[in-house]
Amino acid sequence: MRLRAVIFDVDGTLVDSQADILAAMSAAFEAEGIKPPSRDEVLGIVGLSLDVAIPMLAPQSDHAACTRMVQGYKDAYTNLRLLQGADVSSPLYAGAREALARLKEQDEILLGVATGKSRRGLDKLIEAHGLAKTFLTQQVADDHPSKPNPSMLLQAMHELGVEARDMVMIGDTSFDMDMARAAGVHFIAVSWGYHETSRLAGADVVIEDFAQLDGALDLIWSKANG
Repeated sequence: MRLRAVIFDVDGTLVDSQADILAAMSAAFEAEGIKPPSRDEVLGIVGLSLDVAIPMLAPQSDHAACTRMVQGYKDAYTNLRLLQGADVSSPLYAGAREALARLKEQDEILLGVATGKSRRGLDKLIEAHGLAKTFLTQQVADDHPSKPNPSMLLQAMHELGVEARDMVMIGDTSFDMDMARAAGVHFIAVSWGYHETSRLAGADVVIEDFAQLDGALDLIWSKANG
């Protein structure tokens, strides 16, 4: 049996965490006395590691200020999650749980995540949504260069023992797409996330909801098998 891997981005793909992302970013900037970036600016960098994203949003700030804002964002995000619970502050998109369950039932498919979240943030989210036994590989920002560097996907391949042709990355941003391309793996874009679909024109397939995921994967696998 030929093993295949399906790797998910998290924010904007599996869960909608934009409210907390926007609030935490505003808190981090306000603590430095800087006008917070706009909604579109913040959502445009979701997926990047914070140490890359915040200097992009605050190019006028020096390294020390950016470092404080990174920590300020983390603290604010943690507090917001504690107030509401991760399952409320970062709800799963419609159909996500069912799609994961369908894929998990297939012995030849191995599931994973590749996210700009920290290990602590991902652990809390997985616990809150009862997904502890779902992902066999979990790649987080703590252990890798920021997307679109392919490090996360290369490590996932190594851990799962699959080849690039047998891996599909699923995400909502151009950073996910470029990471997949750099790693030589297939890419499925979702239309409901934080980047406009016009930025995802290089995807193998764009899906409008999770009900379309199984068909998109079948299409990719059939093409890959010639």
